[in-house]
Amino acid sequence: MYKKTSLFLILIAIASIAFLFSGAEYLQQALPGGLPFGNALTAIGLISAAAAAVGLGQAGTVLRRISWSALVAAVAWLPVSIGLAGNLALNFSGTRGSLWIGLSLATVVVVLFSLGWALVRWVVALCSRSNSTTAI
Repeated sequence: MYKKTSLFLILIAIASIAFLFSGAEYLQQALPGGLPFGNALTAIGLISAAAAAVGLGQAGTVLRRISWSALVAAVAWLPVSIGLAGNLALNFSGTRGSLWIGLSLATVVVVLFSLGWALVRWVVALCSRSNSTTAI
């Protein structure tokens, strides 16, 4: 069950990234409360990718611990970003902008690393399971 959910979360992350790369005008539209849709979509994409990595990892492994750390970082990204910017639009000035870029880059890297590792481990497990059932 976790694997199907993880694959669905990966699709959500891919869709989020595709919408963000489209650069469409609607990304700047404010949601109720004033948060731009693009900022919410970024957070959704990060959280979905990190949660997928958690779901694909086996309990008790280093991968699962790193994936949980990536999920915590992804969940914290938007609130920390808003706190650094002092506004929902994430408009920065000075050293806070540089700090935010570093924070964002680190978050994206740890999320993509954990998801990539989880996907590789999952594919290897599938292939080894497939080879062991056909080698009779």
